[in-house]
Amino acid sequence: MLHFAQRLDSLRANVFADMDRAKAAARQAGRDIIDLSLGSSDLATADFILHEIERSLWDSQTHQYLLFHGTKAFREAAAHWYQRRYRIEVDPETEVLPLVGSQEGTAHLPLALLNPGDYALLLDPGYPSHYGGVALAGGRIHPLPLRAEREFLPVFSEIPPQVCDRARMMVLSYPHNPTTATASITFFEEALTFCDKYNIALVHDFPYGDLVFEGDRPPSILQADVEKRRSIEFFTLSKSYNMGGFRVGYAIGNPELILALRQVKAAVDFNQYQGILNGAIAALNSDISHDGSHDGKSPVQSTVDCFRQRRDVFIEAMQEIGWAVPRPEATMYVWAKLPQPWSENSIGFCDALVQQTGVAASPGVGFGESGEGYVRFALVRSPQVLAEAVQRISVFLRG
Repeated sequence: MLHFAQRLDSLRANVFADMDRAKAAARQAGRDIIDLSLGSSDLATADFILHEIERSLWDSQTHQYLLFHGTKAFREAAAHWYQRRYRIEVDPETEVLPLVGSQEGTAHLPLALLNPGDYALLLDPGYPSHYGGVALAGGRIHPLPLRAEREFLPVFSEIPPQVCDRARMMVLSYPHNPTTATASITFFEEALTFCDKYNIALVHDFPYGDLVFEGDRPPSILQADVEKRRSIEFFTLSKSYNMGGFRVGYAIGNPELILALRQVKAAVDFNQYQGILNGAIAALNSDISHDGSHDGKSPVQSTVDCFRQRRDVFIEAMQEIGWAVPRPEATMYVWAKLPQPWSENSIGFCDALVQQTGVAASPGVGFGESGEGYVRFALVRSPQVLAEAVQRISVFLRG
């Protein structure tokens, strides 16, 4: 028999893969699936972005391998976007790195920061790739439990001193997947102070920075660490611009962290197709020109309005069936505390729900031990379909 690396042992459990198998079984049994388990937007990429990619296809100069220096125009667009949005000066040569989706960055950065046995401080619950990257690097994970009574924010004073001394990175992500929580600039300043004290790299995964329905725009970590002493932030065009399938994002921040991640990336791949980056440049510039928008709104604002409507329809429908869930201020999710008898069995709930009704959701424990007792619904279907999903859930709960 073939021998495999022990590091694979920690990668065998994956919330999305597990639900994919459950959905396949329900589909085979004849169920009509309403898939609310994966945060993959069902909205179309804007026409003006697609037209830029299409135009590039006929330019033979875009057909070659794309190395770092060939991404200059994209890096400049990303830098200018941050400067407009957050009033932060960014050097596109040393402080920006294109990524094949932000998940590439969060999964590969631990290879640049951790030696075997070093600690990474990760949110619990948190996004699975944050855990997977640490496992591949041979690092140790210290979970930061997130509780509703603390507004799903970690308490840094609870981290044991012996862990702090061996920690090399902390990964935050607000607005947060899966809990939908948001964080203030004061919180990020506290995180920076903590990381300064223990010489820890401060990593912020920021895919939902635009998907905010009420209140102020969420801060960038770089607004707390303006000098970029130890912070790096990951942004993706998957959520704001509905470009998930195109796999385009970028890292921005401390030049040393950018260079270290670039060295890892160079050993793994080049970059995505130049035409995709050309489309991404058009997307990042669209908040200036509003190109391709039929109603006078930017493409991002149209997306936000769409998910706000979906949120309201879903929350109101859940309240009507007697399941009270908080109204999220951000992201494309609803994080719901499970009713009895499922309050400590999120996997069992999701498996039974999809088998009996065809409604697929993500079990909270799949995002970490502190997620047990919750379920995450992704608002990635039309309001009419979301209302139908809630009616099926109502029948399931009564049965």
